[in-house]
Formats: sequence, C-alpha cells, structure tokens
Amino acid sequence: MALKGSCLCKTVQYEADALASPIGHCHCHTCRKASASAYTSTARVARSAFRIISGEGRLTAYESTPGKLRRPCSVCGTEVLAEWVDQPHVILRVATLDDNPGASPVVHIWTSHDAPWLIDIGDVPRLPEGVK
Repeated sequence: MALKGSCLCKTVQYEADALASPIGHCHCHTCRKASASAYTSTARVARSAFRIISGEGRLTAYESTPGKLRRPCSVCGTEVLAEWVDQPHVILRVATLDDNPGASPVVHIWTSHDAPWLIDIGDVPRLPEGVK
C-alpha cells in the first residue's frame, strides 16, 4: 500500500510506494533555511515509486545547489521534495507524509552546520500542546 502525503494546504498530494533509504535529519545550511527549522527529516524514494496525485503544476523549483532542485508548493510554501536532477531518486521531506512510514530516523547528517542556538540539549521542557 502506497504512503500518502501532501503539502500544508493539500494542493500538492503524492504517493510513495516505499522509502528507499533510512530516514535522516539533515542539518545543512540549505535544509535549515528551506525548512526554517533546526533540520529537515528526509528519505530517498525511487522516482519510479513516487507519484504526484494532484497539484503538480503548483510545485515550483529552486536550484539551491548546482544540480539540486528544491520543490516547494507555490501556494503554501511547503517543500515537498528535493532532487538531484541526475539521480534515480527524489529526496522526500518525510514530515509531509500523512501516513506513518513505519520507520524512525537513524542518523543526523551535516551536523557541522548546526546552529548552536537550536541544538536540543535534552533539558528543554516538552509540552503536549502549545503555550498560549
């Protein structure tokens, strides 16, 4: 059964047959800036196993590194995937999955790019809901 996912506004919806790599958290400068967070959670998916179901015309492309395109929704800005144009897979932003992939992150990469003010030091309170 395919995993389903979407952007924040649900304009772009996709299916992925399976993850082709473990999930990792990327801390590189470009992922941090593109996601406006400490890191981006990603996994590879074979191009042949990935389908845009709706909203393909709303995906834009930004070449953040030569040969690498980031593909956000032009309506809400959610980066759904990235891709090296010459590779047989896409890099899925797994936080956009609506279904549980049945896997958990196994690695943090590009930690040399960490923003020291965003590192989780373990003693920060974890609240089940937001603060009002």
